[in-house]
Amino acid sequence: MKSQRPSGWGFIAYGGCFVVLLCIFASTNEFRFKSLSEFCRIPFPLCSATQSISFDHMENSSPNDIRIFIGVLTVPGRYWRRELLRHLYSTQSPAGAKIDVKFVFCNLREDNTSLPEDEKLKIDLEMMYYDDIIFLNCAESRETAPKSYAYFTSLPDMLNSSDGSEPPYHYVGKLSDVSYFRFQPLVDSLANQPREDLYYGSVIPCEEMEPHKKNSFMSGGGYFISWDIVEWIKSSDIPKKLPMRGAEDKAMGRLLEDGRRGKNRYNARGAIYNYPGSEPTKCERELVPDTIAVCNLKLDKQLIHVMVYFNVTQNLKPSIFYSISDLNLKPLIA
Repeated sequence: MKSQRPSGWGFIAYGGCFVVLLCIFASTNEFRFKSLSEFCRIPFPLCSATQSISFDHMENSSPNDIRIFIGVLTVPGRYWRRELLRHLYSTQSPAGAKIDVKFVFCNLREDNTSLPEDEKLKIDLEMMYYDDIIFLNCAESRETAPKSYAYFTSLPDMLNSSDGSEPPYHYVGKLSDVSYFRFQPLVDSLANQPREDLYYGSVIPCEEMEPHKKNSFMSGGGYFISWDIVEWIKSSDIPKKLPMRGAEDKAMGRLLEDGRRGKNRYNARGAIYNYPGSEPTKCERELVPDTIAVCNLKLDKQLIHVMVYFNVTQNLKPSIFYSISDLNLKPLIA
């Protein structure tokens, strides 16, 4: 018995259906792939094509938009604090600014030995996933060479463009991993500052309000310098003549003082302060709404208290998977 062959019209019909299905599949996947591509551009890295923490709200860009690079100095073992800070910094949306955040390690431990293999493995995975870590050629010790100095001197080679027509960033920040910065108040404050020869932060000693006073310097909880100072630090011979060991933030202040740099100094004391009740007491104050940064958050419960006070989850979107009211987050400020 002969098998029946499909007629010519039947073949055309089958072929037409196949073409229609193929077009639908292609259209659907084009949308899917495009959506995935857009999803991977979200500042907080959630998929394999992740980017480092970057906030670029330049839809209405102008010459006055601020470019800020931030290095959070930390140590390899403080993974959970880094993870929490990633959440906190990636969910902020400062207007009129581009902010890039990296976490900064030394490649040697405090005793000048290499990191153990298990820790290297964890960091390698972290770097693969987040791409937001800088490894410096230094040791995690004040007795060898200051980490801050290694950080600043490494940046021009990392970040400068080939043509050098304009600086890659207007300001560079050195932050501690026991500090929490609120980017919109920071951007609003920096918008009123010069973009050259700037030394910005919270002056130490804490009772000192005059930032130009001899032997004063900016708190290590977090300070910012303009890009021209970053380039000067790398090229200057003064650090080779100064004892850059020990209290590195004080050494940085002395370096700028001896080099007659940072003539534009701004003391943000009152908006940048230590967590209430922490030492030294002259640097602490109660939390206030117009805060730029809270420092000395050595305990997770202190950081969580600050998160609740500033209502960091206020932009949590409704979902069928949870009830926002069940989360029972009650902000302490309006």
